Amino acid sequence: MNEIKYISQVDLEEIRLQMVKFSVLQLKDIDLAEDVVQEALASALKNIDSFRGKSALKTWIFAILKNKIIDLIHSRSRVINVSEICEEDAPNAFFNDKGHWDLHHFEPNEWSDIHSTTYKEEFWLIFDACLNRLPALQARIFMMREHLELDSEQICQECDISTSNLHVLLYRARLQLQACLSKNWFGGKNK
Repeated sequence: MNEIKYISQVDLEEIRLQMVKFSVLQLKDIDLAEDVVQEALASALKNIDSFRGKSALKTWIFAILKNKIIDLIHSRSRVINVSEICEEDAPNAFFNDKGHWDLHHFEPNEWSDIHSTTYKEEFWLIFDACLNRLPALQARIFMMREHLELDSEQICQECDISTSNLHVLLYRARLQLQACLSKNWFGGKNK
């Protein structure tokens, strides 16, 4: 709880800008994104007593934002029966057999050492840069699937795409992320 007392206005503004960027990617509406970010920040402030410090303050606030976005997407979604089509399995070192992000599959052993937190932070910076290089729709769909944990039907409804188009976009996003991470993380100096 003390972490909130020491957060600077610059740090808070940086977190807010990251929240807005993430929200715009998901909602495709800057005004709606600003609204959901304000709701998340207001909720965080209102419920600050429930923050136990088990995660970083930023992580806790982003979890609130994630839930606000999911609630908004659910409330905006139309009821359409879309049959689920299983995604084709593609050999990919970064994703499990169901096509979901699988960090544990390739997590370096040294990450278990508390002194190598820097490697994790650097990995996520590189991952974020790779994600930002994706076309906007691919990045949005990837984050809806992996971060917001929406199912195919929800993503298709929200993005107004077919299930087969969803699977093509996810496949392309995974390939591009794998290539970027292979080049900039695993193939680089950090290996």
